[in-house]
Amino acid sequence: MKIIIIGYGAVSAAFLPILVSELGQTITSLKIIAPCIEDRQTRTHGLTITWHNQALTKENYTNILKDLDEETCLINLSVDIATLPLVLFCQEKGALYLDTCIEPWAGHYTNSNIDLQKRTNHSLRAHLLAEKRLFRNGPTAVIAHGANPGLVSHFVKQALLNLRHDLMGASDHIPATRQEWAQLAWKLNIKTIHIAEHDTQAAKIAKHPDEFVNTWSVDGFIGEGCQPSELGWGTHEQTLPDGAKFHTPTCKKSIYLNRPGTSVRIKTWTPACGPCLGFLITHNESLSLSDYLTYRPNDQEIYRPTVTYAYHPCNNAILSVHELNGNSLRPQRHRRVLKGDEIISGADYLGVLLMGHEKNAYWYGSVLKNTTAQTLNPASSATTLQVAAGVLAGIKWALKHPKRGIVEAEEMDFAFALDISRRYLGDMVGVYTEWIPTCNKEVLFPSESNSDDAWQFENFLE
Repeated sequence: MKIIIIGYGAVSAAFLPILVSELGQTITSLKIIAPCIEDRQTRTHGLTITWHNQALTKENYTNILKDLDEETCLINLSVDIATLPLVLFCQEKGALYLDTCIEPWAGHYTNSNIDLQKRTNHSLRAHLLAEKRLFRNGPTAVIAHGANPGLVSHFVKQALLNLRHDLMGASDHIPATRQEWAQLAWKLNIKTIHIAEHDTQAAKIAKHPDEFVNTWSVDGFIGEGCQPSELGWGTHEQTLPDGAKFHTPTCKKSIYLNRPGTSVRIKTWTPACGPCLGFLITHNESLSLSDYLTYRPNDQEIYRPTVTYAYHPCNNAILSVHELNGNSLRPQRHRRVLKGDEIISGADYLGVLLMGHEKNAYWYGSVLKNTTAQTLNPASSATTLQVAAGVLAGIKWALKHPKRGIVEAEEMDFAFALDISRRYLGDMVGVYTEWIPTCNKEVLFPSESNSDDAWQFENFLE
């Protein structure tokens, strides 16, 4: 098997040793394509690496990737390189493909000449899924499969089974279709799902002025943070938030706001410290999970949960976002991605918060301490190791199922993915909480919140 990795940032650096350790015996060649490569190695674990120092662009990608064939797996861990052209090129060449998010070419997210709706993840995903039916049995292309999007979709399925066990009793049946999973979520009365992440990792060296500090790709965070805030829209919702729009008059599955994700904050909960505020950043899983869990008995749509990504990044990144917003989304001149030995303490609490059921709310996910991540892979932070675990699971699934065409995380075997990734995720934790977003909301500052249904989206908005 020939491996080509596009991009060599924090995630690639974390993934490379895992890839070689887990699949090195089957790799015949390994090439890394990136415009700026630091800490270059010529060999790792006895495997020779070929480095290609060049940016992949709209004009040159077919020439640079001309050697793709049925023995190749292309792993896209970059930013600013469009997903759709690479997927179609891999289908033409017979190569396997994986990425961690659906990307456009550079400049798309912040181009004010492009209509706001076309800068959303809904638009990017719609264009990709439009090609899906043409390649039903083509080479497998795993779309948007890192930690989130990716592993969190598998977390949701496991969380649903855990809830079923606790609320309905033991059962050996595992849902086999998307409608069976949707029916289970409906029966459990899951109204809202947060991809609820709280990163508590602290840097040894504090953030400086005009510097963006993060525990994973700075460019990636700024890019998605400058997109319109976006979420999957549930059937229980009664009121659209101010400035929100459906993507089309007939499509009520998701909404976007006339605000960047870095400026929208919502209330959420994680085991890190309980209630917190997260940025409502657009992510593919917010759309794909809400879509996947839509229940349609007799072709009548009766249920869909609201799904949002509620992200509390590390404190240095919060300061960086505050500075970014204050500068009208003009990025800082200096950027720093924290590696494991640059982090003094903390963990990444990455999970899913399922709300509205009989036991109120349930968080299930990965609690990965930075110290644990360092023992597993010194090149990573807790955050990048979680992403690398998702990439590894996606690659192994694609190798096992090489003719599935274009595939999203929800269509994969969740148990297989969790089994592959678990050793890199620290502690897998399930916790119930009595927290609701309207807790103490009207004690000091009375408002006109929707108190009849705590799980209305308007009650989460800060």
